Formats: sequence, C-alpha cells, structure tokens
Amino acid sequence: MAEEPVKVNEFRELARRALPKMYYDFYAGGAEDQYTLKENEEAFRRIIIQPRILRDVRSIDLSTTVLGYNISVPVMIAPTSMHKKANPEGEIATARAASTCNTIMVLSTGSTCSLEEVASCCNAIRFFQLYVYKRRDISAKLVQRAENNGYKAIVLTVDCPRIGRREADVKNKLVVPPPKILEGLLSTEFDSDGGSGLATMINGTLDASFRWEDIAWLKSITNLPILIKGVLTSEDAIKSMEVGVAGIIVSNHGGRQLDYCPATIDVLEEVVHAVGGKVPVFIDGGIRRGTDIFKAMALGARAVLVGRPVVFGLAAKGEHGVKRVLEMLKDELELTMALSGCSSLKEITRSHVRTKHEQRIASML
Repeated sequence: MAEEPVKVNEFRELARRALPKMYYDFYAGGAEDQYTLKENEEAFRRIIIQPRILRDVRSIDLSTTVLGYNISVPVMIAPTSMHKKANPEGEIATARAASTCNTIMVLSTGSTCSLEEVASCCNAIRFFQLYVYKRRDISAKLVQRAENNGYKAIVLTVDCPRIGRREADVKNKLVVPPPKILEGLLSTEFDSDGGSGLATMINGTLDASFRWEDIAWLKSITNLPILIKGVLTSEDAIKSMEVGVAGIIVSNHGGRQLDYCPATIDVLEEVVHAVGGKVPVFIDGGIRRGTDIFKAMALGARAVLVGRPVVFGLAAKGEHGVKRVLEMLKDELELTMALSGCSSLKEITRSHVRTKHEQRIASML
C-alpha cells in the first residue's frame, strides 16, 4: 500500500503518476518561461515569521467569515477546471470535501459537472466563478442559474481577455472536454489548428472588450455579491472599490496568464493598503503550507484560495485526497499559530512577519 502523504506537495507526485501527461501538464503548468508560476511559491519562502513566546495557546481558533458565511479555516477552494479529468467524480467530489471541511468551494465556469449537479450533491457553501462571454446572454444565464441554485457569490475573473501562452498545452495538443456548464448555451467544437484546444476555445468565446464600466451591467443582473479576481496593483484595487465589488482576490491566475508579472504575496500588502479595510482582500497562488497561510494573513488577507493542491489531491485519492489537502493545511496553520503565539486569526499581525526588503534593511542597521 502506498504511503500516505505527509505534506501537500507530495500529492503532486502522486497526481503525476495517476494522470495522462497531457492533463498533468495542463494542471501543473504555467505560461511561457513559467517565471511567475515558480515565483508564486518562491516568494513565500523569502518571508520570515517572527514568533511571540509565552502566550496561552492551549486553544486555537481558526474560524473566520467570508461575506458573512462562517468557515472553519481561512482556506477556500479556488476555481479550477476539468475536475473529471482528474477523477471520474469530478467537481462533485471536490464539493463534498469542501462541505466535510466546512469551507467554501468556488466552482469554475470550466467545470465538468453542471451547476445543478454540484448544488444538489451536498450542502457546501458555493461561489460561482464567471468569465464574460462575447455573447452576454450566456454569461447572464449562468449567473441566473448560479443564483437560482443557491450559489452565494459571483467570482468575476478579469485577467483573461486572451488566454496566456501555456506552451506545454500547445506541445501536447491539449484536448478539452466541452464544459458541462456551457452545455446547450455555446458550441464548444473548435478547430485547435494543431495547438491547444483550450486556447482556441477561450480566445474564440471570451469578451476581450469587457471593461470597468461593464461591471455595472453584471451588478444589474444579479443580487449576489461580486468578488473580482485578478487584481495585482493598488490602482486596480481602488478601481474595484469604485465600481462596488464586495471583495478582491489578489491573483495572477496561478502563473498561467502573463508571465513575469509579480508573485501574488509580493503585492498583497500594496492591495490591502489601497483598500484600507473597506472590503475584504483574499489571495491565491503558491500556497502550499500552513506557514504560507499565516504569512498571507499577517500581510492582510482575510483568507486564501488553493487550486493546484486540490486538483492533485483529487487526482491522487479522489474526495479523500481533497479532504486531506484541506486538513493538512488546517493542521499546519494551527501549529504555526501555536508556535507563533497566536490563539486566533485576529491575533496574527503585521509584526509577525518580516519581508525580504525588511530583512535587508535590518541587516544594514
């Protein structure tokens, strides 16, 4: 019997063994030179934790709220597509693991299970991730279906006017199953011209003209709160607040869109300062340890989202694998908090971490 992983990154190798190369490369890969993909993880390693001692940490409270919904740990499941290519149960298995762990799942527009199937499989708190299509009526119908099926928020992904150049997908001539969510709404038969089928589909269907002014249209068709995903600068954080979003997700699409843009943890604090507490700020990208979550919280994040580890857990061990990934992150965060002198999330402060820049200044004093 194979050994049970003891850390999240060990699921990656199990997933590599379990998956066809085309789909492992799709899940694992990034854009072009994959600089940003690697930096998302490396940047966390450059931040040092400064623990406090002699605090009462007999009991650790990891719970928090996201848009008023209670979750047991500040870790949500990020939107990732094509879960049935990782495991036959697909997004249903992922949602059930989220429900068991009492956290939020963001369902991708590229889901291989329908909105309705995921909604009816368990009582997980669900958000719906939205791309805006050239045919606005398709996006409107998806939003309406999400609202009718008990999804609690729309996660508007805004960093994909065109798909990034994911060279592994081009080499592998990636074959994309038609997204179940778009069944009956949009033709998903595209000639891939010998390259990535996903790139052909996205570039042929998404609305590259969507602008700040158009968020008013989205707000006019739903009562659900809107989170904006893909913010990397203070300027765009301020614009997000001006158009009335309910929260911001600092994201570079897992290093899959624009290569050589910054690691998300490196710009989190800039966005947090720009927002000034008016809306919650979340972050995804590169989170592989409980210490990473702690660092993000210290720099101002309300919670984090994890993508690849969830998919790798799903590929390796199905629903149980997703559950184990979430449990590992929770256990590691609890231990980090105890060893840092924090008995609740609100006790994690900016003084608990030192960035590379601050370390350099300190070394010169």
